[in-house]
Amino acid sequence: MRELDRTDRHHDAPRRPGGESLRCAVVGRGRLGGALAGSLGRAAGVTVAGPLGRGADGAGADVVLLCVPDAEIAGAAAAISPGPLVGHCSGATGLHVLGDHEAFSLHPLMTVTGPETDLAGAGCAVAGSSPRALGLSRSLAGWLGMIAVEVADEDRAAYHAAASIASNFLVTLQAAAERLAATAGADRELLVPLVRATVDNWAALGPERALTGPVARGDEATLERQRAAVAERTPELLALFDELVETTRALAGTGVPAGTGAPA
Repeated sequence: MRELDRTDRHHDAPRRPGGESLRCAVVGRGRLGGALAGSLGRAAGVTVAGPLGRGADGAGADVVLLCVPDAEIAGAAAAISPGPLVGHCSGATGLHVLGDHEAFSLHPLMTVTGPETDLAGAGCAVAGSSPRALGLSRSLAGWLGMIAVEVADEDRAAYHAAASIASNFLVTLQAAAERLAATAGADRELLVPLVRATVDNWAALGPERALTGPVARGDEATLERQRAAVAERTPELLALFDELVETTRALAGTGVPAGTGAPA
């Protein structure tokens, strides 16, 4: 993974010969396709077609951006007529799925809930099969206000797994907390300020300094009571609770061995 490149979203897009706008086709009508088409359409010097339905051939485009599920990228790429640069938006997939096209990738490191999602300030994994393709992917990131970082094919699965832990699994973890809190008459809104402050502290201080709570304090008596409550009220979460305690102990460096205090 190469050093982050902070790009300027206000710089002009490259023009085609004669000064005409760069023509970009976005294929895929899901949430990401809508968000990218809308944001790129507002960039200076870019004309956007789409989002287009799957199976579009990209005719007349200089650049085609495939916003389709990973399993469908190869098929969508095969439908594109020769000529334009072709890119995908997968975080975990290399460039080989794009076949013989001059290829690039553009993966916004942001949760996208709809076409109105603002990608400005987000990280963006880029790659290219040629210097021109890599430069184009960096330019696309810049027009969208994102921070480009080049991720090699062999690193993409690890990069994407990290993104899943940071975003998807965080939602799963908060759902578990919400379920347990409900047994005490507390709702999600009560947890929201705590979660936001925790994420802000992690971002500002790093994990070790941001960590608080009974594991960080070595308070085994409290952990015992917590574990008993989880076992009684949400037993389906007990294995998750135990694993999180042990992993948090390792982060905190409390030195409490597995099998003492709260059972592992």
